Amino acid sequence: MKKAIVYFRYHKTRDYRYLAEVVELLCQEKYLLYFPGDLPEKPTKILSKKIKYRSFTDYDDMPKDAELFITYGGDGTILRAATIIRGSGIPILGINAGRLGFLAYIPKENALTAIRKYLKGDYYLQARSLLSISSNTHEFFGKNLNFALNELTISRKNTTSMINVDVYINEEFLSTYWADGLIVSTPTGSTGYSMSCGGPILTPDTHDFIINAIAPHNLTVRPLVLPNHNHIKLIPHGRENEFLLSLDSRVMSVPFGTEIEVFKAPFKLNFIQINEYTFIKTLRRKLFWGYDNRNT
Repeated sequence: MKKAIVYFRYHKTRDYRYLAEVVELLCQEKYLLYFPGDLPEKPTKILSKKIKYRSFTDYDDMPKDAELFITYGGDGTILRAATIIRGSGIPILGINAGRLGFLAYIPKENALTAIRKYLKGDYYLQARSLLSISSNTHEFFGKNLNFALNELTISRKNTTSMINVDVYINEEFLSTYWADGLIVSTPTGSTGYSMSCGGPILTPDTHDFIINAIAPHNLTVRPLVLPNHNHIKLIPHGRENEFLLSLDSRVMSVPFGTEIEVFKAPFKLNFIQINEYTFIKTLRRKLFWGYDNRNT
């Protein structure tokens, strides 16, 4: 039997009607559905009492042979879903019930149309690279969760003082960044925090890292793009005892002086791409590129 995972969190009740349409169609197509087991209410209360489904909580009890992983929410929902999917290879289709939505790029109003196109095979898979981190002295988020789809961020904690971060590329010293923090971004993350800090936008099919300072105290500092086969080492220092380290939406405190090794993750995430919603079209729509009276 075909299996599909439907992952969602908490949204306004009226928005679930779009998800209900998708779920009903998948049921008609004889899919066995899996819903997150930690929802505050049973999916049948939100969607339909006729739905037959199974529950899962994390990667360990997720059906690894599922052919589809639907997320319903915003980009944050996809980032949380990435910690469940990991290296399973299950392709993701993101339906946007949130705000901006670069990852969850399909508007909720068009969700049913997008699923129908998927069922007809009118789509292609786009593999997106991730980054991983490690340290000889710190476990961070756990061996299997030390990766990010968007970015690694180092930022100050409990202080308004700058921190400084020593950066090495393949063991060669690059610079010490004096700033509020530092971002190492993937191409997917180039439209996130890095873009807000003046970083370049990369298309998802590129294989690069972006090193970008947060409010640097040096006018000559500029974002650096380098191929992701390079090895990056970061050593943060500051006046306090700890700094904040984040991988996408996960955050923890880490002692200053900790060496952080950054490298390309050993797996990629597969995104289902519907032709009407390419990355270029999404850029134009979300960032209003070309919306100029001179173009009309």
